[in-house]
Amino acid sequence: MRDAPDPDRKAEMAELLADIEREARYVGGASQAAADPKVLAALRAVPRHAFVPNELSEQAYGNYPLSIGHGQTISQPFIVALMSGLLNLPKDATVLEIGTGSGYQGAVLAHLARRVYSIEIIPHLARLAEQHFAALGIANVEVRCGDGYQGWPEHAPYDGIIVTAAAPHIPEPLIEQLKPGARLVIPVGLRYMPQNLLVVKKAADGSVSGDNVLPVAFVPLTGNLVASHNGP
Repeated sequence: MRDAPDPDRKAEMAELLADIEREARYVGGASQAAADPKVLAALRAVPRHAFVPNELSEQAYGNYPLSIGHGQTISQPFIVALMSGLLNLPKDATVLEIGTGSGYQGAVLAHLARRVYSIEIIPHLARLAEQHFAALGIANVEVRCGDGYQGWPEHAPYDGIIVTAAAPHIPEPLIEQLKPGARLVIPVGLRYMPQNLLVVKKAADGSVSGDNVLPVAFVPLTGNLVASHNGP
């Protein structure tokens, strides 16, 4: 006789978090930020199955990306944990997210920051993310539909900026909107070409430095960033 299903998916969540910790130890180096206890607690508080299409619900706690339609994906939980940990957010942080998707990464950040501003270029996904946040009572994430290349200057400077799609280069407006001492976490590279997850740090004097963390594979960032890279 099969056990009754767990409506809260706690067993699956526990297995996923253990897998993230194992992967962080295996990869080592900066990737161990994925196993930060605060980050794992944030992931534990977010029901990933609420952010995937119903037909993929059974796969929601697998440690891999899933399609959310419109050529977009919900990121692998290890990568979500890693990018969140690499931000190294202070208490009461204000964060900018470029690429809301279905809202999963933003929901995790909502448990790590005081306020999250998130920009999504696809209208359907922006609305869907807002619905997910409302259903879960997440009130500290504000979503705007638009092109994230210019960031969201009205709320700058930010204690951290995260980009959840691969950019051909780092958008200068995002560097400008980053608070001195803060970090920008972004995958850089072209689709079907090598991509690297970068941590860009802004010093007190405004200078920036970047570190490669590990190779990644993200869907491409769209909008003016691509146009400005490829030309008219």
